[in-house]
Amino acid sequence: MTTSVPTITLNNGARIPQLGFGVFQVPDAETTEAVTSALDAGYRSIDTAAIYANEVGVGKALAASDIERGELFITTKLWNADQGYDATLTAFDASLAKLGLEYIDLYLIHWPTPARDLYRESWKAIEKLVSDGLVRTAGVSNFQPAHLRRLLESASLVPAVNQIELHPGLQQNELRALHAELGIATEAWSPLAQGAVLGDDAITSIAAHHGKSPAQVVLRWHLQLGNIVIPKSVTPTRIGENIDVFGFALTDDEMAAIAALDRGLRTGPDPDTLN
Repeated sequence: MTTSVPTITLNNGARIPQLGFGVFQVPDAETTEAVTSALDAGYRSIDTAAIYANEVGVGKALAASDIERGELFITTKLWNADQGYDATLTAFDASLAKLGLEYIDLYLIHWPTPARDLYRESWKAIEKLVSDGLVRTAGVSNFQPAHLRRLLESASLVPAVNQIELHPGLQQNELRALHAELGIATEAWSPLAQGAVLGDDAITSIAAHHGKSPAQVVLRWHLQLGNIVIPKSVTPTRIGENIDVFGFALTDDEMAAIAALDRGLRTGPDPDTLN
Protein backbone atom coordinates (compact mmCIF):
# COMPACT_ATOMS: atom_id res chain seq x y z
CA MET A 1 0.00 0.00 0.00
CA THR A 2 1.20 3.52 -0.71
CA THR A 3 -0.33 6.68 0.63
CA SER A 4 0.50 10.09 -0.76
CA VAL A 5 1.79 12.11 2.19
CA PRO A 6 2.42 15.81 1.51
CA THR A 7 5.91 17.16 2.09
CA ILE A 8 7.23 20.27 3.81
CA THR A 9 10.13 22.08 2.12
CA LEU A 10 12.79 22.88 4.71
CA ASN A 11 15.06 25.93 4.78
CA ASN A 12 17.82 24.03 2.92
CA GLY A 13 15.47 22.92 0.13
CA ALA A 14 15.11 19.34 1.40
CA ARG A 15 11.59 17.92 1.50
CA ILE A 16 10.37 16.01 4.55
CA PRO A 17 7.11 14.03 4.59
CA GLN A 18 4.70 15.96 6.81
CA LEU A 19 3.62 12.76 8.55
CA GLY A 20 6.23 10.25 9.67
CA PHE A 21 6.64 7.27 11.97
CA GLY A 22 8.24 7.48 15.43
CA VAL A 23 9.79 4.57 17.35
CA PHE A 24 10.22 6.09 20.82
CA GLN A 25 9.90 3.39 23.54
CA VAL A 26 9.68 0.58 20.96
CA PRO A 27 12.04 -2.25 22.02
CA ASP A 28 14.72 -3.01 19.44
CA ALA A 29 13.38 -6.54 18.98
CA GLU A 30 9.96 -5.16 17.97
CA THR A 31 11.22 -2.21 15.96
CA THR A 32 12.00 -4.04 12.71
CA GLU A 33 8.45 -5.39 12.47
CA ALA A 34 6.90 -2.03 13.42
CA VAL A 35 8.95 -0.09 10.86
CA THR A 36 8.21 -2.71 8.19
CA SER A 37 4.47 -2.30 8.90
CA ALA A 38 4.87 1.47 8.65
CA LEU A 39 6.71 1.27 5.33
CA ASP A 40 4.02 -1.09 4.01
CA ALA A 41 1.34 1.40 5.11
CA GLY A 42 2.97 4.21 3.13
CA TYR A 43 5.21 5.97 5.65
CA ARG A 44 8.54 7.09 4.23
CA SER A 45 9.85 9.16 7.16
CA ILE A 46 11.18 7.21 10.16
CA ASP A 47 12.27 8.97 13.38
CA THR A 48 14.62 7.27 15.86
CA ALA A 49 17.36 8.37 18.30
CA ALA A 50 20.52 6.97 19.85
CA ILE A 51 18.91 6.86 23.29
CA TYR A 52 15.97 4.78 22.01
CA ALA A 53 18.44 1.89 21.54
CA ASN A 54 16.56 0.71 18.45
CA GLU A 55 18.61 2.13 15.57
CA VAL A 56 19.72 -1.44 14.72
CA GLY A 57 16.08 -2.54 14.46
CA VAL A 58 15.27 0.41 12.21
CA GLY A 59 18.28 -0.38 10.04
CA LYS A 60 17.20 -4.00 9.60
CA ALA A 61 13.78 -2.92 8.36
CA LEU A 62 15.33 -0.44 5.93
CA ALA A 63 17.78 -3.06 4.63
CA ALA A 64 14.97 -5.56 4.06
CA SER A 65 12.80 -3.03 2.23
CA ASP A 66 12.87 -2.63 -1.54
CA ILE A 67 12.10 1.09 -1.23
CA GLU A 68 14.78 3.24 -2.83
CA ARG A 69 16.96 5.15 -0.36
CA GLY A 70 16.09 8.45 -2.01
CA GLU A 71 12.41 7.95 -1.15
CA LEU A 72 13.16 7.52 2.55
CA PHE A 73 13.72 10.26 5.13
CA ILE A 74 15.57 8.96 8.20
CA THR A 75 16.01 11.00 11.38
CA THR A 76 18.16 10.18 14.39
CA LYS A 77 19.38 12.23 17.34
CA LEU A 78 22.50 13.01 19.36
CA TRP A 79 22.10 12.01 23.01
CA ASN A 80 22.90 14.42 25.84
CA ALA A 81 25.90 12.48 27.19
CA ASP A 82 27.53 12.66 23.74
CA GLN A 83 27.47 16.42 23.35
CA GLY A 84 30.65 18.33 22.56
CA TYR A 85 32.50 18.59 19.24
CA ASP A 86 34.53 15.37 19.14
CA ALA A 87 31.97 13.35 21.07
CA THR A 88 29.26 14.36 18.59
CA LEU A 89 31.29 13.10 15.64
CA THR A 90 31.94 9.80 17.41
CA ALA A 91 28.29 9.37 18.37
CA PHE A 92 27.16 10.13 14.83
CA ASP A 93 29.46 7.45 13.42
CA ALA A 94 27.95 4.93 15.84
CA SER A 95 24.39 5.84 14.84
CA LEU A 96 25.21 5.67 11.14
CA ALA A 97 26.74 2.21 11.56
CA LYS A 98 23.77 0.90 13.56
CA LEU A 99 21.36 2.16 10.93
CA GLY A 100 23.50 0.70 8.16
CA LEU A 101 23.23 3.88 6.09
CA GLU A 102 25.65 6.06 4.15
CA TYR A 103 24.03 9.31 5.29
CA ILE A 104 21.29 10.58 7.62
CA ASP A 105 18.51 12.79 6.26
CA LEU A 106 18.02 14.71 9.51
CA TYR A 107 20.31 14.75 12.56
CA LEU A 108 19.05 16.49 15.69
CA ILE A 109 20.57 17.59 18.98
CA HIS A 110 18.12 15.73 21.23
CA TRP A 111 17.98 18.21 24.16
CA PRO A 112 19.75 21.52 24.83
CA THR A 113 20.76 20.45 28.40
CA PRO A 114 21.58 24.09 29.18
CA ALA A 115 23.61 23.33 32.35
CA ARG A 116 26.13 21.41 30.21
CA ASP A 117 26.24 24.31 27.73
CA LEU A 118 27.72 22.12 24.97
CA TYR A 119 25.03 22.45 22.34
CA ARG A 120 26.92 25.13 20.40
CA GLU A 121 30.00 22.87 20.16
CA SER A 122 27.78 19.97 19.14
CA TRP A 123 26.20 22.14 16.46
CA LYS A 124 29.63 22.99 15.02
CA ALA A 125 30.25 19.24 14.66
CA ILE A 126 26.89 18.75 12.96
CA GLU A 127 27.69 21.61 10.57
CA LYS A 128 30.86 19.69 9.64
CA LEU A 129 28.82 16.51 9.07
CA VAL A 130 26.57 18.51 6.73
CA SER A 131 29.55 19.90 4.82
CA ASP A 132 30.97 16.36 4.56
CA GLY A 133 27.69 15.09 3.07
CA LEU A 134 27.01 12.66 5.92
CA VAL A 135 24.02 14.66 7.19
CA ARG A 136 21.61 16.10 4.65
CA THR A 137 19.70 18.31 7.10
CA ALA A 138 20.66 19.63 10.55
CA GLY A 139 18.16 20.35 13.29
CA VAL A 140 17.49 20.47 16.99
CA SER A 141 14.94 19.06 19.40
CA ASN A 142 13.36 20.52 22.54
CA PHE A 143 15.06 23.90 22.08
CA GLN A 144 13.32 26.83 23.73
CA PRO A 145 13.46 30.37 22.27
CA ALA A 146 16.49 31.31 24.41
CA HIS A 147 18.38 28.20 23.29
CA LEU A 148 17.66 28.88 19.63
CA ARG A 149 18.74 32.50 19.87
CA ARG A 150 21.97 31.57 21.66
CA LEU A 151 22.74 28.85 19.10
CA LEU A 152 22.26 31.28 16.23
CA GLU A 153 24.80 33.72 17.70
CA SER A 154 27.60 31.36 16.62
CA ALA A 155 25.96 29.13 13.99
CA SER A 156 26.61 29.20 10.27
CA LEU A 157 23.54 27.03 9.65
CA VAL A 158 20.05 27.83 10.91
CA PRO A 159 18.41 24.60 12.18
CA ALA A 160 15.94 23.32 9.59
CA VAL A 161 13.72 21.69 12.21
CA ASN A 162 12.98 21.98 15.93
CA GLN A 163 11.25 18.83 17.16
CA ILE A 164 9.26 19.68 20.29
CA GLU A 165 6.48 18.29 22.46
CA LEU A 166 3.36 19.68 20.83
CA HIS A 167 -0.29 18.64 21.00
CA PRO A 168 -3.65 20.30 21.76
CA GLY A 169 -2.77 20.47 25.47
CA LEU A 170 0.61 22.15 24.81
CA GLN A 171 0.44 24.24 21.65
CA GLN A 172 3.73 26.15 21.96
CA ASN A 173 2.45 29.31 20.27
CA GLU A 174 5.45 31.48 21.19
CA LEU A 175 7.92 28.88 19.95
CA ARG A 176 6.00 28.25 16.73
CA ALA A 177 5.92 31.99 16.03
CA LEU A 178 9.71 32.18 16.48
CA HIS A 179 10.14 29.19 14.16
CA ALA A 180 8.08 30.97 11.51
CA GLU A 181 10.20 34.10 11.92
CA LEU A 182 13.50 32.16 11.60
CA GLY A 183 12.44 29.74 8.87
CA ILE A 184 12.55 26.68 11.14
CA ALA A 185 9.99 23.91 10.61
CA THR A 186 8.01 22.75 13.66
CA GLU A 187 7.95 19.00 14.25
CA ALA A 188 5.69 17.57 16.95
CA TRP A 189 6.67 14.70 19.19
CA SER A 190 4.04 13.20 21.52
CA PRO A 191 1.49 14.61 19.03
CA LEU A 192 -1.39 12.86 20.83
CA ALA A 193 -0.11 13.73 24.34
CA GLN A 194 0.28 9.98 24.93
CA GLY A 195 -3.51 9.80 24.70
CA ALA A 196 -4.15 12.46 27.35
CA VAL A 197 -6.16 14.71 25.01
CA LEU A 198 -8.11 12.03 23.15
CA GLY A 199 -11.02 12.11 25.61
CA ASP A 200 -11.48 15.90 25.48
CA ASP A 201 -15.10 16.70 24.58
CA ALA A 202 -14.16 19.01 21.71
CA ILE A 203 -12.05 16.29 20.10
CA THR A 204 -14.51 13.43 20.61
CA SER A 205 -17.40 15.47 19.20
CA ILE A 206 -15.37 16.51 16.13
CA ALA A 207 -14.35 12.89 15.65
CA ALA A 208 -17.98 11.73 15.80
CA HIS A 209 -18.98 14.40 13.27
CA HIS A 210 -16.35 13.24 10.76
CA GLY A 211 -16.64 9.52 11.47
CA LYS A 212 -12.96 9.48 12.46
CA SER A 213 -11.09 8.49 15.61
CA PRO A 214 -10.00 11.17 18.11
CA ALA A 215 -6.37 10.40 17.19
CA GLN A 216 -7.10 11.02 13.51
CA VAL A 217 -8.71 14.36 14.37
CA VAL A 218 -5.67 15.47 16.40
CA LEU A 219 -3.26 14.43 13.66
CA ARG A 220 -5.39 16.29 11.12
CA TRP A 221 -5.24 19.39 13.37
CA HIS A 222 -1.42 19.20 13.36
CA LEU A 223 -1.30 18.89 9.58
CA GLN A 224 -3.58 21.88 9.04
CA LEU A 225 -1.42 23.96 11.40
CA GLY A 226 1.56 23.11 9.19
CA ASN A 227 3.32 20.94 11.77
CA ILE A 228 5.40 17.90 10.85
CA VAL A 229 4.11 15.04 12.99
CA ILE A 230 5.51 11.61 13.98
CA PRO A 231 2.91 9.42 15.71
CA LYS A 232 4.14 6.15 17.19
CA SER A 233 2.41 2.78 17.32
CA VAL A 234 3.37 -0.89 17.14
CA THR A 235 -0.14 -2.04 16.16
CA PRO A 236 -0.55 -2.46 12.38
CA THR A 237 -4.19 -1.30 12.44
CA ARG A 238 -3.25 1.86 14.38
CA ILE A 239 -0.23 2.43 12.14
CA GLY A 240 -2.61 2.39 9.17
CA GLU A 241 -5.21 4.55 10.90
CA ASN A 242 -2.65 7.24 11.78
CA ILE A 243 -1.70 7.77 8.13
CA ASP A 244 -5.34 7.79 6.96
CA VAL A 245 -5.82 11.49 7.71
CA PHE A 246 -5.78 13.05 4.26
CA GLY A 247 -9.36 12.39 3.18
CA PHE A 248 -11.08 14.95 5.40
CA ALA A 249 -10.51 18.48 6.71
CA LEU A 250 -11.36 20.36 9.88
CA THR A 251 -13.38 23.57 9.63
CA ASP A 252 -12.15 26.89 11.03
CA ASP A 253 -14.58 26.47 13.95
CA GLU A 254 -13.23 22.99 14.67
CA MET A 255 -9.64 24.25 14.56
CA ALA A 256 -10.63 27.03 16.98
CA ALA A 257 -12.30 24.54 19.35
CA ILE A 258 -9.06 22.54 19.51
CA ALA A 259 -7.00 25.72 19.93
CA ALA A 260 -9.01 26.40 23.10
CA LEU A 261 -7.66 23.17 24.68
CA ASP A 262 -4.16 24.60 25.27
CA ARG A 263 -3.36 24.19 28.97
CA GLY A 264 0.41 23.88 29.37
CA LEU A 265 0.17 20.10 29.61
CA ARG A 266 3.65 18.56 29.40
CA THR A 267 3.91 14.77 29.13
CA GLY A 268 7.72 14.91 28.94
CA PRO A 269 10.55 16.82 30.63
CA ASP A 270 10.94 20.59 30.69
CA PRO A 271 13.76 21.55 28.29
CA ASP A 272 14.88 24.37 30.61
CA THR A 273 15.60 21.99 33.47
CA LEU A 274 16.48 18.63 31.87
CA ASN A 275 20.24 18.25 32.16
